[in-house]
Amino acid sequence: MTGSHHQISSQAFPDYGSKAAQPAPMPPKGSARLPESAGACRGMVTAPHQLASEAGLAVMRAGGNAIEAMVAAAAVIAVAYPHMNGLGGDGFWLILPPGAPPIGIQACGPAGRQVTGDLYRQRGLDAVPARGALAANTVAGTVAGWTAALEVGATLGGRLSVEQLLEPAIEHAERGVPVSRSLADTLSAKYGELQHLPGFSSAFPRSTVNQGHILRQPRLVTVLRRLAHAGLEDFYRGEVGRRIAADLQRAGSPLLAEDLEGFSARRVEPLSLRISDAILYNLPPPSQGLASLIILGLFERLGVREAESFAHLHGIVEATKQAFLIRDAVVGDPAIMPHDPVQHLTEEALARLSRAIDPARAMPWPRPTDLGDTIWMGAIDGDGCAVSFIQSLYWEFGSGVVLEDTGLLWQNRGSSFAVGEAARHALAPGRMPFHTLNPAAARFDDGRTMVYGTMGGDGQPQTQAAIFTRYARFGQPLSQAIALPRWLLGRTWGAATTTLKLESDIDPTLVHTLRTAGHDVELVAPRNDLMGHAGALVRGADGAIEGASDPRSDGGVAGF
Repeated sequence: MTGSHHQISSQAFPDYGSKAAQPAPMPPKGSARLPESAGACRGMVTAPHQLASEAGLAVMRAGGNAIEAMVAAAAVIAVAYPHMNGLGGDGFWLILPPGAPPIGIQACGPAGRQVTGDLYRQRGLDAVPARGALAANTVAGTVAGWTAALEVGATLGGRLSVEQLLEPAIEHAERGVPVSRSLADTLSAKYGELQHLPGFSSAFPRSTVNQGHILRQPRLVTVLRRLAHAGLEDFYRGEVGRRIAADLQRAGSPLLAEDLEGFSARRVEPLSLRISDAILYNLPPPSQGLASLIILGLFERLGVREAESFAHLHGIVEATKQAFLIRDAVVGDPAIMPHDPVQHLTEEALARLSRAIDPARAMPWPRPTDLGDTIWMGAIDGDGCAVSFIQSLYWEFGSGVVLEDTGLLWQNRGSSFAVGEAARHALAPGRMPFHTLNPAAARFDDGRTMVYGTMGGDGQPQTQAAIFTRYARFGQPLSQAIALPRWLLGRTWGAATTTLKLESDIDPTLVHTLRTAGHDVELVAPRNDLMGHAGALVRGADGAIEGASDPRSDGGVAGF
């Protein structure tokens, strides 16, 4: 039931005619030149680190499909962007095989079997710590997700070995990668908080704070080589799994070997929503994909006809508020959710929510919001298989715990649990935490396929809405849709305030109008990491692929 899409009445939409309702405005005089979208026809990968894009492209050149390319890119970016993601984190896949229904993969681990509220209360804690060994309380699912994805890939002609797919990551971990701007900046900001946690300062010596320093990860090399030789299942039910369990115990984590041994990623049916000219896809709970679909479903009803206008930004921000109210009341472990999330995507539900949006005034805010950082990557191959993928440690550097023997940085996704038994996200053994992660995709009626996404906690649905509306409703090239000034309501990684943040190179008249309408506006620097590292790919019916990466990241697009 969760995978069935919902038709919104065509009377709810303005008559767009073509996909460009209004030409996009030119960038302000004197502003930085906007990047151009890349083009290809045999395959393309976009990632927030160039080495990951190149690894994915190399796999495609060797005859691999988009899924195999994504596994190679995922392994490389775990090496090159360790502040954002890693083998000790979770992952989500949205795969669109050509001519077939989309496939979702939830590679997110549950709380361990001895992870209870009493465990924390006995230590005098009324909340799960955000950092340290007690924050490392959920199984890392991302490697199991690679396994599940490759099983799908094998049905689509995939034939490359795990050894071939992990080879680039092994090389980069052994020979070293230059510390990127993003990693250096994050280390500089967080080093004081993290340096005393188990294994952190040995894995990331102070010299890594300097951009361009060569970061080598010899313990990760050993793990990757073992997985390449023994298979990815070894991470949970083999030598690597036993070493991880021993590491976790030494560090003081409540996770057990049995928690790893019993875990596998799950294949799920994506949520979907029919809009005027496309079907939108995202992942079901515990992902916040529901919120992303609600935002775009509501925006379609507002009749906005001009990009970068007050109606555009105000409309998405107000739709975001309505979506977050639903998300925060509903989304969590699907096993204990009060009702099916699909009911919030019906014509009646969206009509009701749209009536709560004032086209001229901001609804009072804030409400509770969530942090998070991650990486999003996309791949499309020459046969038309498209992948929207996301991989995360939750907060930057996750729990901050680097395992002694394996060198893995473990996630802190379980810090989102509440210790109180009556709480909706109450901690319990085997329970799934709420996830901000939600890779997005769309299939247009004219034959185009689009995959898109970003990192950034609460910012993910908002940036997705910005990119999709700019591209699909206002005719902007993908590069422009991603590079133009963005906004974010609420908190994200590195930000504690719940204001409406706007990049300061946005039109000052628009800023004034938003403030006059009641928005609590906070200006931040242009091309700001707070706005996430976004990307998108679109394959046309003729096979041509357009792609773009975010100038806010250290990434790029690779295609041929």
